[in-house]
Amino acid sequence: MPPSTPRSASPAPVLLKLAIIALVLLIFASAFGYAGGWLGSRGLTGSAMVDALQANADPHPGFRRNHAKGICVSGYFEGNGDGARLSSAEFFTATRAQVVGRLALAGGDPYVADDSVPVRSLALQLRLPDGQEWRTGMNDIPGFPVSTPQAFQELTEASHPDPQTGKPRPDAMKAFQARYPEAAAFGERLKASPRSSSFANDTYNGINAFVFVAADHRRHRVRWSMEPELPFAPRTAAAAEPAARDALFDDLLTRLDQGPLHWHLIVTVAAAGDASDRAAEPWPADRERIDVGRLTLTGASSEPQGSCRDIVYDPLVLPSGIEASDDPLLSARSSAYAVSYRRRAGEPPGDSAINDRKAGSAP
Repeated sequence: MPPSTPRSASPAPVLLKLAIIALVLLIFASAFGYAGGWLGSRGLTGSAMVDALQANADPHPGFRRNHAKGICVSGYFEGNGDGARLSSAEFFTATRAQVVGRLALAGGDPYVADDSVPVRSLALQLRLPDGQEWRTGMNDIPGFPVSTPQAFQELTEASHPDPQTGKPRPDAMKAFQARYPEAAAFGERLKASPRSSSFANDTYNGINAFVFVAADHRRHRVRWSMEPELPFAPRTAAAAEPAARDALFDDLLTRLDQGPLHWHLIVTVAAAGDASDRAAEPWPADRERIDVGRLTLTGASSEPQGSCRDIVYDPLVLPSGIEASDDPLLSARSSAYAVSYRRRAGEPPGDSAINDRKAGSAP
């Protein structure tokens, strides 16, 4: 693939691209269904659901059931005061919050080649000196494929590979898209989104909408993104070479050895009529965007040496001044993360492909 080739130049049809994303999100879809009670009519239990998910791939005890390949990062977040008119949360004042985060690749394989995974994630735990805490999990894809529990259930079914070949089933995904045009629209946005060359120059988007509550009790529906200070650069053909299996993580450690990395927290404010309960529906590009603070990452470490392995990046761990929206996926995400944590917490810590690599300063 030439150096500047984005996703849109790939010979794979968009249906197969969406199928790959759907497979990456399979754990989300099925666990959401169980946690929200949406699959109860099928008599599924939490254990049976996780067992079914693990049966779809080689088992990797001790790892997260999704985003298994990852690295702990540390640093701090500083609000700049511009978010204070929207939210009374102290994170948006000039206070510095300590950060323990995790950069990772989607999927359940902790040994996967970096370039083979179409989704990267950034999860953060922000903590103020007085103990207030805020957790968030973000992905670098342009939104989410679907918005409802029923759609997640059908996405899961359409994502199951052909039992004979082990490959995606384009016909099943095409039929799914016909029932859910929002998924087809997501596929088009994905196809038009080039992949960056590094964790450090990638943008990470919040999956759901939230509500900021100001000191005067006014409520603002918002979404957020972490946008890098480093300029975007596309991935290169070298990233797909076998020798570059851990290229993204090697690049991250090299960059941190040279100095801190920075992102800005950009909050997008909804206007009247914008849906906050449909994660797959993008808001118009002309909505107000506010830079409310700067994230600085100063170090990284493998999970056995770091502090992120046992953190559940539950999106409903929110400080005063930030509340959940009416998005039905939020409570399901929270429950699914808890199920995943309980399962891996009872297993010996896994030793991933990057655990024994030199990793700068530990969080």
